[in-house]
This record gives sequence, C-alpha cells and structure tokens, in this order.
Amino acid sequence: MNKCIVYAASLLLAAPLAAVAGPQSGDKSVTLSGTGSSDKNFDGNTFGVSGEFGYYGSEQLLYGIRQSISGSAGEEVKDSWNGSTRLFADYHFGSGAARPFVGANLGALYGENVKNTGTAGLEAGLKYYVLDNTFINFGVEYAFLFDDGDDVDNSFNDGAFFYNLGVGFNF
Repeated sequence: MNKCIVYAASLLLAAPLAAVAGPQSGDKSVTLSGTGSSDKNFDGNTFGVSGEFGYYGSEQLLYGIRQSISGSAGEEVKDSWNGSTRLFADYHFGSGAARPFVGANLGALYGENVKNTGTAGLEAGLKYYVLDNTFINFGVEYAFLFDDGDDVDNSFNDGAFFYNLGVGFNF
C-alpha cells in the first residue's frame, strides 16, 4: 500500500516535468492573440487582435509573418482603426514546457490614425506548452518607427510598444 502511494505521488510530482514534444524543424506555427500597443510614454493606447504564421527552420528558430488589426474608440480618443504587418525571426531557448524567446521584426504600420510608416523592432516573450503542440504565448515588442531611410537614425525617439497574449498551435 505504501509503495503504491509513493509511486502515485512520484508520478503526480513528475508530471509537470515530463518532456513536451514542442516544435521540430520544418513544423509550422499559427498563433491568435489579443494585442495592445502604447506610445513610448504609455499615453496613447489601443487594443486589437493579431494573427501569426511561422515556420521552424530548426527546433529553436521560428520565422514568419504577423498581421495585427487594432482600434481605439471613446470620448478621450479619436475613433479609428490601425494595422501592422511585420516579418519576424524568433530564437527559442530550452526544450521544456516554458520556452522564452527573443527576436527581431521588420514591417509597416498603417491606418486612419497613423501616418504610414516603416517599423523595425526587438521582441521577447514566453511560450508555455500546455500540450505537445499547443501553447500559451505572451510577447512584448518595441518598434522603432521611421518614414524613410533618412529617419532610421532618429527612430530611437519615435517608437511604440506592442504586447500580445494568445494561444498557438504547431503542426
């Protein structure tokens, strides 16, 4: 009886540490997230939805495209919609259920309330695998904004934060 209890307790304690399959080289990934963005002073905020499609070049390297649509409405802000399309590359660390990542992106920001502009940014986040091919995703980006090549040097002062929380699937 005691051996049975010890074995059962051991299995329960080891379950969270069990190997998670996660992505393999050649896998594809789709993520759907709720998103938000803020200016560098966090004075102007928007909320929206983002979709992401990626391809694993290796078990650690994911690259792909991300599309975000956001809007703002209310008495204190101008009602509008905005969008952004960004190419990205992320490097994932570890092989357990929790996998932090860092990366970079390049794209465009456009819409009713913004001047069409280029973006380049750095990103970091965490994917937590709840099943072998299903994960919860949290990410933060800082995007440097520029209108043309001459603005790249000054873009450090003109930036925006993007953040997301969502669910994703590898296949």
